[in-house]
Amino acid sequence: MTLSVEHDLSAETAETPAPAPRRRSRFVRSLRRYWQLYLLLLIPIIWFIIFRYVPMANAVIAFKNYNPIDGVWGSPWVGFDNFANLFRNPVFPRLVGNTFLLAGYTLIASFPLPIILALALNEVRLRFFTRTVQLVTYAPYFISTVVVVSMTILLLSPRVGLLGRTLSFFGAGQVDLLADADFFRHIYVATDIWTTTGYSAVIYLAALASVDTSLYEAAKIDGATRLQKIWNVDIPALLPTATIILILGVGNIMAIGFEKAFLLQNALNLSTSEIIPTYVYKTGILNANFSLGATIGLFNALISLVLLLVVNGVSKRVTGNGLW
Repeated sequence: MTLSVEHDLSAETAETPAPAPRRRSRFVRSLRRYWQLYLLLLIPIIWFIIFRYVPMANAVIAFKNYNPIDGVWGSPWVGFDNFANLFRNPVFPRLVGNTFLLAGYTLIASFPLPIILALALNEVRLRFFTRTVQLVTYAPYFISTVVVVSMTILLLSPRVGLLGRTLSFFGAGQVDLLADADFFRHIYVATDIWTTTGYSAVIYLAALASVDTSLYEAAKIDGATRLQKIWNVDIPALLPTATIILILGVGNIMAIGFEKAFLLQNALNLSTSEIIPTYVYKTGILNANFSLGATIGLFNALISLVLLLVVNGVSKRVTGNGLW
């Protein structure tokens, strides 16, 4: 009897189809049914492969003494000599420090403001006022970086700028803030907050719109004040979204914008405005040292990857939310 039962179980196990063909058949059915959507998806995938993944192979010049005549694959190998030269460069510690300080300052200052703006707009019941504030705060995101920097330079100009004229009116004299290295980070972060806060708040407003209204009704029945409702209903609803955005922000901490830093840079604030992206441009493009420029860029990417993995792991352990 036992043998027959075992034989039947083994027969049933043998007759059970493997899950892989079943998943494959579901994919084929989905492909036939939604082939238009897959066709649309194919275009960005091809774009990413051509312009994002294929160029990664050229990062090999970080380990070569690259020259345009021999090409990427014909240039002689030098191993880790470029990395050794980079780490021995007396400018390197200052570059890393400036990059971390500027990116960290930007992240810390700009991260909570969209959340505060979204929470405030969510409490306002006048739709006209809400839409007006959203338009005013959202519009700067679409202004070109060059235009933003030009506006900043004109505003802070000691002779023709609004700030310069105001200080002169009160007897403070002409003060050129852009020529002061101590003010560079504050100016950079202030312009970044102005251009990105409204755009980032839209993401949090979308998360707040998906909150179950029964939670607000229960809080109202329990006698919760507005601050208690925000603390116990709104903020927990925003926590997963805020966690993902924070992880992405930390992962991109070394990929801070090049254009604004380079355009606000001058010879007088170079001690704080010289960061890794601007140095890569000057070394790799202007000085035609492509190998060293690729080395700095590869080092930058590795640091970003490590930060992303660490922050994602910490977030998964602490909050249970993460990118994967």
